[in-house]
Amino acid sequence: MANSCRKLIFNIYIGFYCSAVIQICICSQFTSSSFDQSNKDRGAFPVAINGEIFPWHELRLPTMVIPLHYDLFVHPNLTSLDFVASEKIEVLVRDATQFIILHSKDLEIMNVTLQSEEDLRYRKPGKKLTVLSYPAHEQIALLVPEKLMADLRYSVAIDFQAKLAEGFEGFYKSTYRTLGGETRTIAVTDFEPTQARMAFPCFDEPLFKANFSIKIRRESRHIALSNMPKVKTIELEGGLLEDHFETTVKMSTYLVAYIVCDFNSVSGTASSGVKVSIHAAPDKWSQTHYALEASLKLLDFYENYFDIRYPLAKLDLVAIPDFESGAMENWGLVTYRETSLLFDPKTSSTSDRLWVTKVIAHELAHQWFGNLVTMEWWNDIWLNEGFATYMEHISVNVTYPELQLDDDFLYMCFEVIKRDSLNSSHPISNQAETSTQIQEMFDVVSYQKGACILNMLKDFLSEEKFKKGIIHYLKKFSYRNAKNDDLWSSFSNDCLESDSTSGGFCYSDSKTTSNTLTFLRENMEVKQMMATWTLQKGIPLVVVNREGNSLRLQQERFLNGVFKEDPEWGALQERYLWHIPVTYSTSSSNAIHRHVLKSKTDTLDLPEKTSWVKFNVDSNGYYIVHYEGHGWDQLITLLNQNHTFLRPKDRISLIHDAFQLVSAGRLTLDKALDLTRYLQHEASIPALLKGLEYLELFYHIMERRNISDVTENLKHYLLQYFKPVIDMQSWRDEGSVWDRRLRSALLKLDCYLNHAPCIQKATELFSQWMESSGKLNIPTDVLKIVYSVGAQTTAGWNYLLEQYKLSLSGAEKNKILYALSTSKHQEKLMKLIELGMEGKVIKTQDLAALLHAIARNPKGQQLAWNFVKENWIHLLKKFELGSFPIRMIISGTTSHFSSKDELQEVKLFFESLKAQGSHLEIFQIVLETISKNIKWLEKNLPTLRNWLLISI
Repeated sequence: MANSCRKLIFNIYIGFYCSAVIQICICSQFTSSSFDQSNKDRGAFPVAINGEIFPWHELRLPTMVIPLHYDLFVHPNLTSLDFVASEKIEVLVRDATQFIILHSKDLEIMNVTLQSEEDLRYRKPGKKLTVLSYPAHEQIALLVPEKLMADLRYSVAIDFQAKLAEGFEGFYKSTYRTLGGETRTIAVTDFEPTQARMAFPCFDEPLFKANFSIKIRRESRHIALSNMPKVKTIELEGGLLEDHFETTVKMSTYLVAYIVCDFNSVSGTASSGVKVSIHAAPDKWSQTHYALEASLKLLDFYENYFDIRYPLAKLDLVAIPDFESGAMENWGLVTYRETSLLFDPKTSSTSDRLWVTKVIAHELAHQWFGNLVTMEWWNDIWLNEGFATYMEHISVNVTYPELQLDDDFLYMCFEVIKRDSLNSSHPISNQAETSTQIQEMFDVVSYQKGACILNMLKDFLSEEKFKKGIIHYLKKFSYRNAKNDDLWSSFSNDCLESDSTSGGFCYSDSKTTSNTLTFLRENMEVKQMMATWTLQKGIPLVVVNREGNSLRLQQERFLNGVFKEDPEWGALQERYLWHIPVTYSTSSSNAIHRHVLKSKTDTLDLPEKTSWVKFNVDSNGYYIVHYEGHGWDQLITLLNQNHTFLRPKDRISLIHDAFQLVSAGRLTLDKALDLTRYLQHEASIPALLKGLEYLELFYHIMERRNISDVTENLKHYLLQYFKPVIDMQSWRDEGSVWDRRLRSALLKLDCYLNHAPCIQKATELFSQWMESSGKLNIPTDVLKIVYSVGAQTTAGWNYLLEQYKLSLSGAEKNKILYALSTSKHQEKLMKLIELGMEGKVIKTQDLAALLHAIARNPKGQQLAWNFVKENWIHLLKKFELGSFPIRMIISGTTSHFSSKDELQEVKLFFESLKAQGSHLEIFQIVLETISKNIKWLEKNLPTLRNWLLISI
C-alpha cells in the first residue's frame, strides 16, 4: 500500500546479539501489498477509459511486481516530430498477481506481450496482454491470462508511439536558430519528477530502481547521447544509424536521459580517467570552455571529498535551447539551460560566471546525492536538493576561492527565511502524493533551507564528523534509497564503523556495549534534534534577555507579519519547539560559546563581565535573534564605535535580523534604520550590500504605491548617504568578485534613481555601442545598466530588440530582455509579453521571468497582473500546473502588492481558480505576503517618513 513501504520495523528478528541493548530487525525496501486480489471491493476501484474496472486505486504503484531491467529502443523523427519505440522490461514478481500496474502518459500503446522464464528459455512466443488505461492516475494495467507466480521473473514487451511533447517535459522537441537564420530541431528528455512515463511505460517512482539498456535510431546528420557511453553504431537501410549504449548502473527512472541533436562538443579527462564533454549548438561551441574547466575541477573535488569514484566512464553536460529549470542531473548526461552552462567572456558578467559555476557544482553533487543514493519518496526530495545546494558552496569555495562564495551562503539562508517565516510554509520533509504536490516540493524550503540546516548541523558536530557522516551515508546506501532517519543515523556511526560485523550491528560484549550505548545516545540526540528542523515548518526566534551576568533565553516560532498582540499569534505558537544549537560570543574573549536550547526557556551564566553579547556566531544557525532590554542599543553603539569588534558575518546577520524583527512587530523601524548608519564606515561589501538591499526595497515599495514625498526623500537620502562609495565606482571590469558585485549594484541603483552623472555615462556608452553596430565591448559588470538606460528611448529600445534577436549569448539576451522590460511605455511592455507568448523571438522558457520583470516596473505592474488574469488558460497550455514557471508567474505578478483592494482582487482570482480545480500552495503564500505588506505599511510608513525628515 502507499505508506507501507516506509515502515521501519517488521516482526522478523534475526538474532539477539545485543539483546540487552538493542533489538535487531531487518527492513525491506519494498513491502507486499495488503490488497487482497481475490476479494476486491469492486465499487472501490476506478473505471478505465474502456468502461472496465481498473484493478488498482492508489496513486502509488503496488509492489507485487518490481522492475529489474529495461531494454529500451527509441526512434524519434525530427521532421514529423514524433517517435516510435519499444521496450522489454524484466520484472520480478514478489507476490502472485493477475495484473501489472505501470505509469504511462500520452503514449499510444500498440502491443503488449508477456514471456515467462520458461518461454524465453524455449523461445516460445509471448502471450498478448489486455491493456487498461486510467489517465487520472497516469497508469495502465496489464491483465495477464494466468496468475503470475511469486519469486519468478517475467519479460514484458511493449510497442508504443507518441508525438514529441510541445512543452519541457518527457521526450520533447527543442529548437534553435543558426547564424544563417535556419531553425533546427533537436529531441531531448527531462523526466524529473514524474515525466519518464511520458516517454516510455515504466515504474515511474524513485524506489523502483533498475538497469537500462538503451538503443536510439537517428539520421546521420545527428548524434545521439544517453546516460552511458556508446558501445556501437549499426548502419541500417535508408541511411539511418542505430546507436547502442552500455547498460546503466541501477537507477531511478527520473534519471534516464537521451538526446538526438547536431551539437558540437569540447572534451577533457578528469584525474580519475572520466571523459567529460560539454555539448552546445554549433554556433555556441566557443562558449563551452569555461564549463569544461569547471566540470573537471569539480569532479576531481567530489571524488576526493566523498572518497567514492564517480561510477561511470563519461560525463556529458549539454546546453539545451529550451529548458524549463536551471539544470537536470541525469546520471552521466546532465542537461542545462544555456545560461546555466555557457559562458561568453564578452557578455557574461562576474555574476554570470558565479551562477554557471554554482549550477555545475550543484548538478555534479547530485551524481552522488540523488543519483548514487536516492530518496525513497518525493517527500524527502530535500535529501537530494538540500545536499546538492550545500555541496555546491563547499565545492566552489575550494575549487574557485576567488569567487568568494562564502558570504553568498548567508544571503541564500536569509532568502529562504522570508518564505519559511510565513505560516503558509511547509516542513522540509512534507507529504506529497499527486504530481502537482510533488512538483511544489521543488522550492526554496527543500533546496535552501535543507542546505542551511545541514550547515548548522556541520557547525554543531564539527566539520570532520559531519564529513565522515555523509561519506558513511553515501557508501552504505549506494545504488539504494534512503530516508531522513538513515541520514541522521549516519552522523553517529562510531559503533557501526569500528565494532560491527557484516550487517553493521554491535555485539554486546564488555567492550562494545559501552560503545553501543554511546552510539545510541549520540544517534538519538542527532535524530531528535534534526527531527525538529525537518518535520515541523518554520524558523525559531531566540529571545535574549540579559540580567546582570545571566542570560535568559526563550524560543518562539518566528512569524513574519504576525504580531504578538494579534489574536492568532498564540495559536500559531502552539506545539512548536526546536532543539536549537545556539552559539554566542562576548566582548570578554574570542571564544565561541555553545549551548543546545531544547526547552521553551533556559538560563545561561556568563563567566566574566562583558559589555555585549552576540548570538548566532557567523550566522551558522538557522534562527533569528532578538535582544530585549538594552541589547539592541548596546550592539548599535558597538557598531558605531568600532564595528570590527564583530565578525563581518555577524554584522550582516544583525542587519538582517533587525529588519526581520520589524516585520514581526518586535523592533521599531527607526531602531533598525539607526543600525544602518554605521555602514558609511563598513569595509565588508556583503554587509554594505545587505543594508543597501533593505533601503532599496523600501524605495521600490514607496514608488509602486506612489507615495511621492517618502519616495523623493528616500531617493535623496540614498544618493547622499552612499555618495562616497558611489563616486568610487569605475565603469570597468576590475577588482575582486565582491568589488564587481558592489559596482553593479550601486551603479544600477544610481541610474535607476535618475542621478545625472550615472545617466550621462551610461548614455554615452550606449551611443558608442549603437554606433559600432553592437560590436563595442561594454564592460560586462555594467552591461545591464547601460542597456537599461538605452532602452528608455524609442530608438534605443527598438535597437535592443533587434540585437536580442541576433545575439548568440544567453547572458547578453537576459540583460537585454531585462532592459527592455524597464521601458515606461506600456505598448512596448505589451509587445514583449506577446513575443513571449508566441515563443519565437522570446522563448517560452523566458516568459515567467519576463512577466516578473515587467510586474516590478511601476508602469508594468498592473499590465502584467491583468495579463495573467485574462490569459490563465493559455498559460496552463504552456506550463504544467504546479511547475516552477507557473509559481513564478503567480508570485512575480502579485507578491509586491500592498493595498487591501489589491489583496481582495487577488483573493477573488484565486477563488475562481480553485473553483475550476486549480489549487496551489503558492496561492496562500501570496495572500499572506500581500497581507504582510499591508500591515508593514500601516505600521511603519509614519516612522519611515519621520526618520527620513530627521536624516536628510
